[in-house]
Amino acid sequence: MLQMRPNCECCDADLPATSGRALICSFECTFCAACALQRLDDQCPNCGGDLVRRPRRVGTALQRHPASTERIVKPAGCA
Repeated sequence: MLQMRPNCECCDADLPATSGRALICSFECTFCAACALQRLDDQCPNCGGDLVRRPRRVGTALQRHPASTERIVKPAGCA
């Protein structure tokens, strides 16, 4: 099951589990659509993998399996 991390690792923008703006790599590194497109060329800076749209978790699925609250942010952003 995906952790559904709550924020972009570059700019720390909020990305709730219901957001359609979150992109992830195969290791669940999480970025907002703006950073993925403008800064990262849709490639994870951590592993080099493709960034793809993260599925949303809504309704009872989100209630039963809440998203992570642990925020991960790269200290220098994604410069």
